[in-house]
Amino acid sequence: MNIIVGNKLKKLRQAKNMSQEEIADYLNISQSAYARMERGESTSWATHFNKICALFEIKPEILVSKNEEEFKNYEKESDSVEIVNQLSEKIIEQYEARIKELKKTIKNLKRKE
Repeated sequence: MNIIVGNKLKKLRQAKNMSQEEIADYLNISQSAYARMERGESTSWATHFNKICALFEIKPEILVSKNEEEFKNYEKESDSVEIVNQLSEKIIEQYEARIKELKKTIKNLKRKE
């Protein structure tokens, strides 16, 4: 079970683009203690179970399930959310750029009056 959870922890951390040290800080443990969790050498993940699930925004059963299909579905879901977030950011950037252009146009029109 430790290896299963450890592999999931590693994938979840990498998906969030976080370092082991960042996760360890969040859990108030050393980086080496967290690294042991990822390698499946420690059961201390159970002590931090709720914080881990909250950090990665996952249901507890996803973390401990031996069913890899559930985890793959979660990964696909989180990839989709990330794509939507990226697209939203790009749309916002485009709107902000358009607003700047329109403000310049309005300013130029006011000068001509």
